[in-house]
Parts: sequence; C-alpha cells; structure tokens
Amino acid sequence: MEDKIISCVRVPVIILMIWFSLFDGAVSEIYDVGDENGWNSEVDFASWSEKYNFTVGDVLEFKYSKGQHNAFEVTESAYRTCDTSSGVLAKYESGEDEVKLNESKKYWFVCNVSGHCLGGMRFGIDVKAGNITNNSEPIPSANSAYHRWSLGLYLFAFGIPLHLFS
Repeated sequence: MEDKIISCVRVPVIILMIWFSLFDGAVSEIYDVGDENGWNSEVDFASWSEKYNFTVGDVLEFKYSKGQHNAFEVTESAYRTCDTSSGVLAKYESGEDEVKLNESKKYWFVCNVSGHCLGGMRFGIDVKAGNITNNSEPIPSANSAYHRWSLGLYLFAFGIPLHLFS
C-alpha cells in the first residue's frame, strides 16, 4: 500500500520539476528604470537599457519625484530630437508609473521636463517576443532567481525521501 502512495506522489513531483524547468523563462519581469537610482538626470540610461533583454509582457517602473520629472513614450523621431510637440504616444506623470510592454517592437522614452531629454533622460529598448501568455503576472526581477532556486531545492529535497522509501 505504501509503495502505491509513494509511486502516486513521485509522478506529480517529476511532472512539476519538468514543468518548472521548461517554463523557467516564461514569466515576465519588472524592471525599475535606472535600477536603484530611479528615473533621474544622474543615470546613464543608454547603458542601463543595454543591460537587459526585454520581452513582451515585461513591465517598466518609472520612479521619480512627481513634478520634477515625467516619462513620455514617443516615436523614434521625437526621441532623437527631444521634441515632443508631436510624436507622443503616451504620457506618464504620477511618479510611480508602470508601463507594460505589450508588443514586440522598439520603444522610446524621454523625460519631457525642459532640458532633461537633451541632458540624457531618454532611452530606447528593443522588446522581443517571449514565451508568455497575456494572463501571466510579472514578477520582480531581483527575486525571480531566488524563487526558482528555492522551489528547485524544495523539490529536490522532497524527492530524496521519496526515493529512499520507494
């Protein structure tokens, strides 16, 4: 009887381990624009944006002092000239803006406060298609590796007693 119970438990554990290994990259990430420095004029956003591989479903979080900055999604032309008299696709001005990257395309962002864009508060990112569904919830990038490892270790540790008692 015990052998049947252990056999019945072992199969779902193996299936879960395979599931998590196959879908490891299938979750969205949340990126703090400028990392711990936030969205401000003292960050090199060109370098920041090159550190990451963005995929559809990821979220950009713009954190800044409301009234001192803003974040505009713009066309490439508006990005290159820092002229937002036309080419503005979306405006974010709350100080804690979340922008979900819904399409595989090139995104362009600028701060529209006078002189900030020309001073470097702008970046472009190339968002690639990912293996995610529209219903998946993004997870914070700083914690994603921890959660995968802790779950993997738990499953591994749970699998050892199953193997010993089978």
